Amino acid sequence: MRVFKILIIVLMWTVFGWAASAPVVSPNIALLLEVQGVIGPASRGFILRGLEQAQERNAAVVILQIDTPGGLDSSMRDIIQAILASPVPVIGYVAPEGARAASAGTYILYACHVAAMSPATNLGAATPVQIGGLPIPVRPSGPDQPGETSKEPLKDQPSTPQSGKPIEKTAAPAGSDMERKLINDARAYLRSLAQLRGRNAEWAGQAVTEAASLSAQEALQKDVIDLVAADISQLLVQIDGRSVMIAGELRPLATRELKVEIVTPNWRNRLLALIAHPTVAYVLMLIGIYGLFFEFSNPGAMLPGVIGGICLLLALFAFQVLSVNYAGLALLLLGLAFMAAEAFVPSFGVLGLGGIAAFVTGSLLLWDETGPGYEVPLGLIAGFALASALLLTGLAMLMLRQRHRPVVSGREELLGAIGVVTDEQAGWARIHSESWRIRTGQPLRRGERVQVVGRNGLTLIVRSLDSASAKEEPLS
Repeated sequence: MRVFKILIIVLMWTVFGWAASAPVVSPNIALLLEVQGVIGPASRGFILRGLEQAQERNAAVVILQIDTPGGLDSSMRDIIQAILASPVPVIGYVAPEGARAASAGTYILYACHVAAMSPATNLGAATPVQIGGLPIPVRPSGPDQPGETSKEPLKDQPSTPQSGKPIEKTAAPAGSDMERKLINDARAYLRSLAQLRGRNAEWAGQAVTEAASLSAQEALQKDVIDLVAADISQLLVQIDGRSVMIAGELRPLATRELKVEIVTPNWRNRLLALIAHPTVAYVLMLIGIYGLFFEFSNPGAMLPGVIGGICLLLALFAFQVLSVNYAGLALLLLGLAFMAAEAFVPSFGVLGLGGIAAFVTGSLLLWDETGPGYEVPLGLIAGFALASALLLTGLAMLMLRQRHRPVVSGREELLGAIGVVTDEQAGWARIHSESWRIRTGQPLRRGERVQVVGRNGLTLIVRSLDSASAKEEPLS
């Protein structure tokens, strides 16, 4: 009976706790998601969770307050897909004053149902950037140059609804085939978002091919955004009464009396924001590998193994949410293996040099992504490569010095050792304070100095020493 009462109490406690933690459904709230810093797996998870919460709570609108230099392409596209599929209107708002929506932030702002900016903010510069920090080169526009803007209308495109002017045609940018592919894909993607939301598609192409940027007032004049608002309350007043397209139908917005509720990131988003950065994941992986290497080289040290194991697991968790080039990862690991082998195999530097080359190449190819704010500095890669080379050079010098030192123990150390005969009849001598059975081809006498010239099992083969400089060991 007592157990039954305890189970009832536990059940009621669980139900009440769930009810207390369950989100309150209210159609009179606006959920505010503050998107700061680079766009990556952490911000992706935070925004997707916020959109799901808005749907569960039947919120009136979701406000994305954006301040970002850009980020990863894969995370950006996931966010945009979630915005386009959201049954709750999403308001993109670049704020506070001094904020920006650069690169990936421009795409997200274009995808929102309503695009707004605070005064003294900017957006644009949406040209793809390689994750190594090297921007894809775009030749400046000019006569007879790739990237030149032509005033001829496209035959298969209508005039823009904003200005009534023909859509300008932009030639393919200069560069390699992969660079042109990235830029053309990004330009088409941003133009499609602009056409979907009825915004300036012409400038969208320029933001990608020419890295164009606009201030808030210029963006409003060019129909890139819908309005400029000084703060959240003014934003809600200005969008009140607007109609947005949700699931193929126009839905009016009633936002004047909405209560704003801020959604904060949970612990998982904070952890992802900390470790799911290519530079941090790269450093964690190297620390993990070096830690395990030192642990295997010196079993029982414990600390390098513990730290290395934790760092390696965190790096693998970061790789799970980042786009990793496995060819680059294989080259990096192969380079580390070659550099480690250089300390044990006499390759005269061949393995070490090959390992450094593979390590640097693999580090440059490790991330299969594009996005500013997620660059792995070349100085960091060069620093780790140089540190690895110095470490392995030091280990090789120590091993070489150890090889030239005389042997101090074992069978080899007995060869050449000097002792004193203690029993000439039974054939015993004292060598290194130990009694050894000896054998020689000449008669010996007690107290005579002998030198070991060979060994047969536990019997030492010795010869008599006539040199007066031979060091005699005591008979005690």
